[in-house]
Amino acid sequence: HLLGRLASVLAKELLNGQHVVCVRTEDINISGSLYRNKLKYAAFRRKKMNSNPRRGLYHYRSPAKILWRTIRGMVPHKTARGAAALDRLKSYEGMPHPYDRKKKMVIPACLKVLRLRPERKFCRLGDLSKEVGWKQSDVVDRLETQRKVKCEAFHKKKTAAKKEWGEAMKKAKVSADDQKILEAAGYA
Repeated sequence: HLLGRLASVLAKELLNGQHVVCVRTEDINISGSLYRNKLKYAAFRRKKMNSNPRRGLYHYRSPAKILWRTIRGMVPHKTARGAAALDRLKSYEGMPHPYDRKKKMVIPACLKVLRLRPERKFCRLGDLSKEVGWKQSDVVDRLETQRKVKCEAFHKKKTAAKKEWGEAMKKAKVSADDQKILEAAGYA
C-alpha cells in the first residue's frame, strides 16, 4: 500500500465509525526514492519549538507511529469527533498475537502495483524508519520470519484437511429415505 492513499482511506473509515487495525506497517510503501524521503524527514525533524523543544512537535520514528501521525493529519483531531475517530485506530509493526489469526484486508485503491508506474522509485516505510532512528527493525524481522513459518505449516494442514473433507463428501452415500427427509428440510 502507498502511505498517503492508505491514510486517506483509513481516515474516512475512522470518521465513519469503523474500528481499524493496521498491521505490518513497516511494509507500507512511499513513492519517491529513499534518499528523497530521508531529506523530507530531515526537514520535518528540524521543525521544533524554539523556546523549549521538549514541549512540542514530536517526530515519531517507528512505522506504526508515522502512519498514525499521517492519519492524524487527515482527521480533525482537536474536536471530540476526531479524537474519538483516532481512538478507533490501532497500528502495529509486524503482526502481534490476536491479529495473526484474523482475516485481513487489502485496499485495492492504495496498492502500489495499481497506483505507481513501474519505472517510478519507491521506498519502504520500515527502511526510512530504520535510517532515521527506529531500533526495533531487527526484532520485528525475526518475529515475522517465525510467524511466516508457523502460518505456512497451518495453511498446509488446513488445505490437506479441506481436500480430505471434499473426498469424503464425494464418497458418502445417502439412502433414498434419508434423501427425502433432507430435501424436505431444504438440504437437497
